[in-house]
Amino acid sequence: MYNREIEKIILNVNKTFRILVLTGPRQVGKTTLLEKLMPKNMTKVSLDDLSIRNEAKTNPKFFLESYGKPLFIDEIQYAPELFQYLKIEVDKDKTPGQYWLSGSQTFELMKNVSESLAGRVGIIKMNSLTYKELNNNVTNNVFDPDNIKDKEKIDTNKLFEHIFNGGMPEFNNTKNMNRNVFFNSYIDTYIERDVRQIINVSNERTFRLFMKDMAIRNGTTLNYSDIASNIGVSSNTIKEWVNVLVTSRIIYLLDGYHNSKIERLTHAPKIIFMDSGLACFLSDIFSVKELQLGPDAGHFLESYVVSEIIKNYDNNSIPINISHFRNKETEEIDLILSKNRKIYPLEIKKTSTPNRQMLKNFKYLEKADLKLGNGGLICLNDKLLRTDDNLYYIPISSVINV
Repeated sequence: MYNREIEKIILNVNKTFRILVLTGPRQVGKTTLLEKLMPKNMTKVSLDDLSIRNEAKTNPKFFLESYGKPLFIDEIQYAPELFQYLKIEVDKDKTPGQYWLSGSQTFELMKNVSESLAGRVGIIKMNSLTYKELNNNVTNNVFDPDNIKDKEKIDTNKLFEHIFNGGMPEFNNTKNMNRNVFFNSYIDTYIERDVRQIINVSNERTFRLFMKDMAIRNGTTLNYSDIASNIGVSSNTIKEWVNVLVTSRIIYLLDGYHNSKIERLTHAPKIIFMDSGLACFLSDIFSVKELQLGPDAGHFLESYVVSEIIKNYDNNSIPINISHFRNKETEEIDLILSKNRKIYPLEIKKTSTPNRQMLKNFKYLEKADLKLGNGGLICLNDKLLRTDDNLYYIPISSVINV
């Protein structure tokens, strides 16, 4: 079992909130982690069990009284009837750590939490394994452009192997697991058990084709009408389906940078798959070399780095304000991190020979009414190099292995 950075946050929330809610995509290890961390006197029930689910739905008050406290309820979204009674219980007793709730259907779970348990619950987001977790380097550090540190170089072949495999715990934990069987089963289960709970998908094959089309565009700008034309459905349907992927945390939409001082900006978001292994599988990439040498390697590398930054921030419950820059002349900056009224511009490129020309688009940010912080080029070079007062060539290890 892998150690997870999020463990520290879970233990803290358990000491300070009456109810803990852990959300995240299917099969990222939510149940396994909570089972590992749950107090010895805590009971665990799963509403995947139809008989237990029926009991929770038909007599929720008796259900909670029967199991007592502290109680861990897995797949809680299957019995929304419980939420009102959970509210009653924790309003009578304000002791922290009474209930742990988890579920894969994030939309339904969070809808019920917001309607019934606001102010009583600590919500934690969980993702698939990060590079650090896969390599047993749990530090609870996040990438901070104000404090960039040199780290041991990551072998490029090993890096692309990580991107190809992704971070699903079961796949990484099980020797000789058939990759095709694992990801095919994952997608089938996701569509059948999660997607159908949110929208009416009459044709599973069409939704699967949509997921494949999205994966091929991993790391590129989202174009609803183009995807709609490819799949043969309306743009409104694509918007609805994209929202499903976002809500269930399969993808993250990296917004376009907004600033009224800069003219001719475009605001379409970029598609970031939160698990690179799933994106590779959906894109019909079947080997590490095919990924590493293929025409889309740069996009997949960019998306992977962005997703690792997001995951590390999520694991430490630190809010993150990130975007990408693109103007109508298609001049781009891959990532802008904003904090404390500073903006930190970052390019991400598959190169081991960086040069200043690769940072030329940073000049467009000079018109912003904000102070420019440290920026640079995240790439495959060996060492952290300073090129200017606040510009660096940044090894990928200094971003994903902090």
